Amino acid sequence: MSPLPLLVRPLAPANPSLLSHRCAPAVLVASAAIVVLGGSGFVGSAICKAAVSKGIEVVSLSRSGRPSYSDPWVDQVTWVAGDVFYARWDEVLLGATAVVSTLGGFGNEEQMKRINGEANVIAVNTAKEYGVPKFILISVHDYNLPSFLLTSGYFTGKRKAESELLSKYPASGVVLRPGFIYGKRKVDGFEIPLDIVGQPLEKLLSSVENFTKPLSSLPASDLILAPPVSVDDVAYAVINAVIDDSFFGVFTIEQIKEAAAKVRV
Repeated sequence: MSPLPLLVRPLAPANPSLLSHRCAPAVLVASAAIVVLGGSGFVGSAICKAAVSKGIEVVSLSRSGRPSYSDPWVDQVTWVAGDVFYARWDEVLLGATAVVSTLGGFGNEEQMKRINGEANVIAVNTAKEYGVPKFILISVHDYNLPSFLLTSGYFTGKRKAESELLSKYPASGVVLRPGFIYGKRKVDGFEIPLDIVGQPLEKLLSSVENFTKPLSSLPASDLILAPPVSVDDVAYAVINAVIDDSFFGVFTIEQIKEAAAKVRV
C-alpha cells in the first residue's frame, strides 16, 4: 500500500469542562478533520459526503479504498485501502479531531464478534492512544428484544464496542443507535433504492406514534414499531457530534433525527 498523503493540521485538545450532552445548535468548527472507518460503505460514504459539504477534511479507511463511482465530493476525500487490524495508524490518524466508525457486519458468531466488537475496540483504543479527542460509533437499536436474543455476536460485539468507547471517552464519546437505515445504496455499480420502503414507513410510524406507544413495552415490539432512519440523518447527526463538543453519550433514533436537524440544510 502506498503511503497516505498526510494531513498537517494539529490535534485539537479535548475539552475537560464538558457537563452535558444535550445542547444548543452547533457551530461549525473550521479546523475539524475526521477519519471515517468504513468510509466507502453505505453509511460511511454518506458521512464522508456530509462532512465534505460542511468543509471538514476527511480520510476514509476501508478495505475497498476509493469507491468506483465518481460523484464530485469523492475527489475531496483521502481514500485509504486497509484493514483496521493492520492499519498504519500513525499516518491515518495524523491531525484527526475525531474518528467515526461504521464498522459492523453479519456472519457466523466469531466473525460478528470480531468485526462488530474487536475491530471497534482496537479503533477506540488506538484513537485514544494517539490523542484523538473524540470518537463516534454507529451502533444499533436493540429493538426491545428479550435478553436471550441479544446474545448473538452481532449485538454483543456492538455493546462491547459501546462499553469500551464510553469508558475511554466518557466526556466526548458518541454512540448512535439507529434502527433500519434507508437511502440509495450503491452496490457494484447498481443503486438499491432502500428509501422506496424506508421513507414511507418512517412517515407512517411517526404519524401513529401516539397510538403505538402503549405497545412499546412489549418484547421485540420495536421490530415493527421502531421507525427507519434516513442515512442522511445518521450522517448529519455524526457531523453535529464532530463539531459540537457538548454532544456526547448514547443517542436513540429520535435523538439522532433531532441532532441531524441542527446542522442539516
